[in-house]
Amino acid sequence: MTLPELFIIAVGLSMDAFAVSICKGLALPKLKWKHVFLAGCYFGGFQAAMPLVGYLLGVQFQDAITAIDHWVAFILLSIIGANMIKEALSKEEEEGDPSFAVKTMLLLAVATSIDALAIGVTFAFLKVQILLAVVLIGATTFVLSAAGVAVGNVFGSRYKAKAELAGGVILIVMGVKILLEHTILS
Repeated sequence: MTLPELFIIAVGLSMDAFAVSICKGLALPKLKWKHVFLAGCYFGGFQAAMPLVGYLLGVQFQDAITAIDHWVAFILLSIIGANMIKEALSKEEEEGDPSFAVKTMLLLAVATSIDALAIGVTFAFLKVQILLAVVLIGATTFVLSAAGVAVGNVFGSRYKAKAELAGGVILIVMGVKILLEHTILS
């Protein structure tokens, strides 16, 4: 997987965290740099850790699944992407919570990074340079989450659904690309 492809996946994965960060910023009465930094650290840290955990789990099953790895990647990316699109198109409005307490942020960071765990499993089948992928995903999510808090505080929630929709589409397109590379182009 090339660096631009990894970056596209990193952006797609970070859209959930970006959307939640926008909501956090929207709920804050007054933005402080501490909030920007905390959102980046929590979301970026978990988005980096989860693919590594997924990769380590996936490596255990790599040899048994090599013949269908492209299908596994396609299915996982498509499911994650479709779920993000469904959430983006949902009419449910989430209540804003201005809390940056450890418990709150840990729950949000885990919830927004579960899809990164599945991507890590996919990375094991695709033989991705995992350290590069982890650093890129973590750094991208850090930057976008930090920016999301500021954007949310200034502009409000009108970008939340668009961010989730874009992230979902990106992940599905990458899944289709992987499937086509292994079935048609092989």
